[in-house]
Amino acid sequence: MQARTIKALSDQDIADLRAGKGMSLALPAELHGYPGPSHVLELAEPLKLSEQQRRQTQTLHTQMQEEARAAGEALITAETALDTLFKNRQIDARLLSEATSQSAMAQGRLRETHLRYHLQMMDVLTDEQVELYGRLRGY
Repeated sequence: MQARTIKALSDQDIADLRAGKGMSLALPAELHGYPGPSHVLELAEPLKLSEQQRRQTQTLHTQMQEEARAAGEALITAETALDTLFKNRQIDARLLSEATSQSAMAQGRLRETHLRYHLQMMDVLTDEQVELYGRLRGY
């Protein structure tokens, strides 16, 4: 961890954030029966998505990725700022509060992005597809 550029984020974390990956941020949705666009696309065949459902899901996935990448960059920026304050020994109670608040807000926006798209998938899939999705995912 000492060699990390940003001590709180591994190189893999940074790559995942920049790629717009979910990083388990949407588990409350996923594990309570709200499918995510990425996995729906992976399971398109067994779910028997119609062409319209595929297009809608792909559109949602693309939008989610764009928003998640931007939110991920904001989180990386916030964590870099916090890390730099400690590295340069410029931290004090006020700056700590501000920097951690910025990081928490960025993390929250990222999580909300992923959760929102799970919620939106409920308008794309039928109840039967949602149920099948859960079985296919092993829930």
